[in-house]
Amino acid sequence: MSRRPTPYRKVAISHDRIRIARDRRVLSGLVSVTESLQPTIRVATPSDAGALARLRYALRASTGRATESEAEFIERCSAWMHEHLQSDAWYCWVAEVDAQLIGAIWLHLLEKIPNPRAEAEHHAYITNFYIEQEARGSGIGSQLLRTALEWCEGRDVHTVILWPTERSRSLYERHGFAVRDDIMELIIKSPH
Repeated sequence: MSRRPTPYRKVAISHDRIRIARDRRVLSGLVSVTESLQPTIRVATPSDAGALARLRYALRASTGRATESEAEFIERCSAWMHEHLQSDAWYCWVAEVDAQLIGAIWLHLLEKIPNPRAEAEHHAYITNFYIEQEARGSGIGSQLLRTALEWCEGRDVHTVILWPTERSRSLYERHGFAVRDDIMELIIKSPH
């Protein structure tokens, strides 16, 4: 049985720019912030499901035309996330500033069939990794990814897999990911 991740980790990250909704100390628009902010990187809880569903909608709606209304999607996705955040297969870490979620990374722990060799018996699949536009380039994404990878290193995980976007590829490469020759993919149903 998998152990749930440690709940909280403070991370010092200096933001150059942040939106008024995330920093009430500014009067309007995007402005420079000179002081160091202290975002919290923590394990998501079922009570985060609504905010996480809004981040999911922002991520997926930005890559193509949404076929479901935002309200319907958030309701459906929140229920799924609430349920799965209580499982031993799905894990999520969030970045929080001023009690607002500004980013998240999800990890699905996949159990392998038992192996007679000395090889870890799980894979980890990273997905739904999203940082709000205003917080990108501040190091929050690297911290979230490092947190998930450190969690995997402390567990029975053999390989971490993901499907990067062109933009995110360099982030993953900086953290040791590489394109492999020994994995294949077949898309059964293309997105519309």
